[in-house]
Amino acid sequence: MSLVTDEIRASATEFYTGNDMCQVKSKFLLTEMGLPNGLLPMQDMLECGYVEDTGFVWLKSKKKTQHKFEKIERSVQYATEVTAYVEPNKIKKLTGVKAKELLMWLTLTEICVDDPPTGKIHFKTATGLSRTFPVSAFELDEPKKEVEEEVKDEVKEEVKEVSAAVVAPLEVKEA
Repeated sequence: MSLVTDEIRASATEFYTGNDMCQVKSKFLLTEMGLPNGLLPMQDMLECGYVEDTGFVWLKSKKKTQHKFEKIERSVQYATEVTAYVEPNKIKKLTGVKAKELLMWLTLTEICVDDPPTGKIHFKTATGLSRTFPVSAFELDEPKKEVEEEVKDEVKEEVKEVSAAVVAPLEVKEA
């Protein structure tokens, strides 16, 4: 059962489809919230959205993704739907993410960062277990500026398209 309803989609401040756009937007949102941009390395994303009023975020993909964070040698599984509430330096009520600890997969429910971007990141489970790692273990090599520039270029293109659609009917032919 999906946690993302048509009502939530309709109330989204931002809603995107397609893997490429969702990759860019999810990394940008993580960065804007003071979280490492490599925290949610899902593959084959279908859609992503953000409801600014509540902080609700969702990511949907075609299939489950398993990723190993090499710097800390930990495996993480991402379900086809990942949801959470985000706020600066924190992800709460996280669903769809499991981390392997010893021989067990533990469901993560909260992630928070101390003193970004050089501090520590804390992962918590519903059972009260937690682990702390350096933030750098979850950062991608692409600089923040490159992601910001890519988003700015996409926004400029969207503005041009909307402007052309609005201005064209307003143009008056001279007789």
